Amino acid sequence: MATAESTEPTAGQPELKRAIGPKLLFFFVIGDVLGTGIYALTGSVAGRIGGALWVPFLVAFVVAFLTAFSYLELSGKYPRAAGAALYTNRAFRVPFLTFLVAFAVMCSGITSASAAARAFGATYLPASFNITVSATVIAIVAVLFVLMLAAINFIGVSESVKANVVLTCIELSGLLIIIAIGIFAVAGGKGEASRLTEIDTANQSMLLAITAAASLAFFAMVGFEDSVNMAEECQDPPRIFPRALLMGLGAAALIYILVAITSSLLIPADQLAAARSNALLQVITVGAPGFPLRLFAFIGLFAVINSALINMLMASRLLYGMANERILPRAFGTVHPFRRTPWVAILVTTAIAAVLVATAGADGVSKLGGTTALLLLVVFTVVNVAVLVLRRETVSHKHFVAPTWAPILAAVLCGYLAIPVLSGRPASDYYIALALIAVGIVLWIVNWGYLRWKGEQIKEMDPTALTK
Repeated sequence: MATAESTEPTAGQPELKRAIGPKLLFFFVIGDVLGTGIYALTGSVAGRIGGALWVPFLVAFVVAFLTAFSYLELSGKYPRAAGAALYTNRAFRVPFLTFLVAFAVMCSGITSASAAARAFGATYLPASFNITVSATVIAIVAVLFVLMLAAINFIGVSESVKANVVLTCIELSGLLIIIAIGIFAVAGGKGEASRLTEIDTANQSMLLAITAAASLAFFAMVGFEDSVNMAEECQDPPRIFPRALLMGLGAAALIYILVAITSSLLIPADQLAAARSNALLQVITVGAPGFPLRLFAFIGLFAVINSALINMLMASRLLYGMANERILPRAFGTVHPFRRTPWVAILVTTAIAAVLVATAGADGVSKLGGTTALLLLVVFTVVNVAVLVLRRETVSHKHFVAPTWAPILAAVLCGYLAIPVLSGRPASDYYIALALIAVGIVLWIVNWGYLRWKGEQIKEMDPTALTK
């Protein structure tokens, strides 16, 4: 059996301060998961499943929970540079596959931020200021929103885990308001419990209705994979990290399910579907007519801004890392001499996002959210297989080991929810995802040809450089 190389810090470099305890990590995980998904896609998920809105969120949680076992094992085994590209490279040693995984993760950040931008322009900005906007204005506002993110990204953003706790509490407050409204509304005699078991089988089977809705609801569960990068800064990672990650995922799922139950109890599925990204605002209007709607809109506004900014930061840094590794044109790795930020990578990712939000159409939040989920489901399928392949490597330090059945089942479920026809996904998810990946492949080919023409040696990519 092979032995993995050391994961100890580079000689002469101090270790990162282990300042994150179990409670702080728990909130960090919840903060990574909460965001645009539940605030913007509740109506769209209801349109695919019907009144049993809680079911797809439960299925999405199971898939994410099982995949988390794989990330726990791999991040514990290779704690200094976690990430899907690293795991793919170590397991399969196929540079082009590693590139595709890294590029897919980057694209998922762009599509996720684009979904948030559409929700910003279509729902939470108009509701915050009590105005009505046309489809054209929504597209313009969404593009301006993306440009605003680019400006912040260019100036430079520093974040801390403690600040993340504050942001998490604000996002969480909005969802707790929905749950509280549901409790009081039901206690007051409002709500129709029979809707909770209604599954729309008019034009599809029950299984297809559930998988189609779950494939979209999965967008609300992503983000947990980013927290593996914090393992090195945790106190006693082998002991506290697995528990905090799994409990954080469970808490987020419970909140989502309660929000879904509240929504279905108070509003019929067809009305939720018609409301699209306005669904939660409709829930408040029906459940608590006297509640200040603009307060919830401001909370939602903050939630989508925070999610979008984090995702665009991730996307631009991944593109910068791939350019530095010479697997994409070197120009994408250009750093601004004064701001010290990767300004070309920021421009490129912003341009892609601007095109997406401008052309996504009225159902843009659902399309872009679905594409994000699709891209990550494919990546998670690869990661779940990688954890099994990498069992042949051993390391000297203790780490979490997932039960073998977990990554096997997770790989099957992730793959199933990504397969055309079987998953019930709309074709638009695949069109957008394939178009984005095609752009990456073209850039990879152009860069490869340029390096060969220049006579430069094409080195194997170092995936650890992509997470710096």
